[in-house]
Amino acid sequence: MEKPMNDAGAGVGADGAAGAYFRAKLHFEIDVMDVADAAAGSFVLVDTRRQSSWDHGHIPGAMHLPTAEIPARAAALIPAGSSVVVYSWGPGCNGSTFAALAFAELGYPVREMIGGIEYWARNGLPVETTEGVGARQPDGLVTAHQPEG
Repeated sequence: MEKPMNDAGAGVGADGAAGAYFRAKLHFEIDVMDVADAAAGSFVLVDTRRQSSWDHGHIPGAMHLPTAEIPARAAALIPAGSSVVVYSWGPGCNGSTFAALAFAELGYPVREMIGGIEYWARNGLPVETTEGVGARQPDGLVTAHQPEG
């Protein structure tokens, strides 16, 4: 009996291509709230955007290392073997995917924060600018974390 296939022709089920793809994807991605809730020091958080985007706002405690500079500068800034989480703007930007690839090619264990800083901010988490650290009201459409009240 043939295994069922999805519309793209990939095998479905626990041992099919689709299952393998999604298992692997989940291994290399991390949700915004999981990053926010992670133990301090469990990974190096890297903002991979250009300087003007960093200046516009970034996650407090993140390191700024634009994607194009990762191959030349990562080893001097991040100890070998350190776990790395990268982010860029948001779901409409694949900059963090390119950054994750660059870190992976250098041998770092790396995960991509899905949603980027856009969903970080939309979840009401703190953003740092030249004017300090602030947070906006959580967007109820993107977070299960509701303000206490």
